[in-house]
Amino acid sequence: MKGTVQFYAALVLLALAFSWSTAYDPAPLQDFCVDLNDTSSAVFVNGKFCKDPKLVKAEDFFFPGLNKPGNTSNREGSAVTPVNVMQIGGLNTLGISLARIDFAPYGLNPPHTHPRATEILVVLEGSLHVGFVTSNPDNRLFTKVLNVGDVFVFPIGLIHFQFNRGNTPAVAISGLSSQNPGVITIANAVFGSNPPISTDVLSKAFQIDANLVKYLQSQF
Repeated sequence: MKGTVQFYAALVLLALAFSWSTAYDPAPLQDFCVDLNDTSSAVFVNGKFCKDPKLVKAEDFFFPGLNKPGNTSNREGSAVTPVNVMQIGGLNTLGISLARIDFAPYGLNPPHTHPRATEILVVLEGSLHVGFVTSNPDNRLFTKVLNVGDVFVFPIGLIHFQFNRGNTPAVAISGLSSQNPGVITIANAVFGSNPPISTDVLSKAFQIDANLVKYLQSQF
């Protein structure tokens, strides 16, 4: 199993290398710009402050523990462990990040979008039913069942999901073409916004009764 994990980890790294060469984020104009939230001794670049290059350490490019499973004891039965600029300051301006996604049996990474990144996913353990939906007016669904070693791409900004249809856990690694891809979980955003979206708006948009809208909002 160890050799298998290493092989697919290498596959993801190759994908990330390709992502770096075609990154969505603006290209860097220096070797690196390590994130530093200290306005008194830093330069503001691409949404972050840059640490003085003379003070940069190897730890600024390091993240431990991606081998550890995430806690899937939640109502979705999934856990995302992100490794983006918030976890590795050295990713600032480099246009890449990744994430580990753990699924309990029948766990779901619910429909969501990444507004700033294309995602490439490889399955390390188990089997996943994945898919994405194209933009209006077609809203065409592209879906596939992935097994260990299979890879699938979710284009930037499109709604997509991953679902473990098996009775054993599943694990996947995703590479993303942004240092900070962002995530908008559709149900949370629509029914869990703060303050809530008007019941009249959601009732008309989804063509459902207002009481059902209120019930759905109460769940988020």
